[in-house]
Amino acid sequence: MASDLITKYTTDLGYELQLQRGLFINNEFVSGSSQIEVVNPTNEKVILKVEAAGKEEVDAAVSAADKAYKEVWSKTTPSDRRDLMLRLADLIERDQEEIAQIETVDGGKPITFARNVDVKFLSECLRYFAGWADKLQGKVIEVAGVLTMTRHEPIGVCAAIVPWNFPSLLLMTKLGPALATGNTIVAKTSEITPLSALKIAALAKEAGFPPGVINIITGYGETTGELLSRHKTVRKITFTGSTRAGRLVMKAAAESNMKKVTLELGGKSPNIIFEDADIDKAVKWAYRGIYFHQGQVCTSGSRIYVQESIYDDFIKRFKEYIGYAPIGNPLEGSTIHGPQVSKTQYDRVMGYIEAGKQEGATVALGGERWGNEGYYIQPTVFTGVKEDMKIMKEEIFGPVVCVSKFKDRDEAIQLANNTEYGLAAAVFSQNLDTCLSVSDEIQSGIVWVNCINMFDTASPLGGYKESGFGREGGEYVLAEYTQVKAVKINRGVPV
Repeated sequence: MASDLITKYTTDLGYELQLQRGLFINNEFVSGSSQIEVVNPTNEKVILKVEAAGKEEVDAAVSAADKAYKEVWSKTTPSDRRDLMLRLADLIERDQEEIAQIETVDGGKPITFARNVDVKFLSECLRYFAGWADKLQGKVIEVAGVLTMTRHEPIGVCAAIVPWNFPSLLLMTKLGPALATGNTIVAKTSEITPLSALKIAALAKEAGFPPGVINIITGYGETTGELLSRHKTVRKITFTGSTRAGRLVMKAAAESNMKKVTLELGGKSPNIIFEDADIDKAVKWAYRGIYFHQGQVCTSGSRIYVQESIYDDFIKRFKEYIGYAPIGNPLEGSTIHGPQVSKTQYDRVMGYIEAGKQEGATVALGGERWGNEGYYIQPTVFTGVKEDMKIMKEEIFGPVVCVSKFKDRDEAIQLANNTEYGLAAAVFSQNLDTCLSVSDEIQSGIVWVNCINMFDTASPLGGYKESGFGREGGEYVLAEYTQVKAVKINRGVPV
């Protein structure tokens, strides 16, 4: 029974949570073929066990989505889709504190960020895409006696594979456009942080979405994710995660039914600070650029390039500013720096720190575990880094930054583009021409100017090179969830 799949949990600060742990298929929470432990990264204790989807459950979720698409959702008016999405946004706002608490307990994200970034974004995203539901328009093209009309039609059943770092926020960036354009969806959460997505599933049912329109399941990437990627009823898959895993999704999609693919993958983003930048602001933004969510962000500015004339001053101020950021229990409102999400991620990041030391880079700050409990790592700064070092070339996905010098604009651009990634970049200068010309030449999907890691629902995000293809967010993402049909009407052309 569904009631058996709810667990009561009290946080260490006394907040009472009702946690869903079942698979959400066809508007019901059901058991899976196995179970996965979910661990609180702050104290390393098991929160609960969630149900995991095997082949039978994946098939059931996809079948429910397919039936809902053919029998209900494809016949629902755009205005009705809009109204359901707005109702869900209202319910998310009603329960926003509970969702924020779940995010923090499950993933170690400081509660202030969970409230003001993640949860705030959920309702904004839904409302933004709800507004597009009745505004999808084609064109009329008249060519030599043949009137051509274009229609932007939904694809059908979409699958979404959501990463562990922003489990509700990135779910919504996929759910919003998929629903607005008339598709049904099966979303797979990360096995590490599934709980906020399952809470949203319960709210979707309460909002009145028809059975099968939204299905949310949990499982490991190599099993559940692989099954979704290869499922022949799924016609579109969107994946956010590592470049390595993205290759596997793309391969599976190609080998099954050539389903449409969107990949938002890894990054090794440069943050370029010119000598005429406002150095105090650049220091604060650089901190946000790398240490937001303990560096577990694909757009993290993990390579900081500072013009040599201000390098020493920047390093001094940067280290001082890092020292002011409180580390501790992420449920405390004052905490800025929490734990890594899991033991696996902790070990991975510590491995990179050790590699940096062995390769001869200088640990200017941090580089060690913090505390005796939880997966905490001190904010770490490497200097004396060479371009061919592992810590400079590979995505670490943790609170580790490499700071290097550059001489002039041309060298800054060359260094920034010296990577196989191309997701994001930042430029700091008070010279508008410098900002614009450097932005033009950086090979990345987004370039921030005098800021970093600033996101909104109306702007696109996506990568160049090995950071993937396709776009999430804004009007651009609608093309990822629709297909264009041309209808050609003969207006007198003879046989």
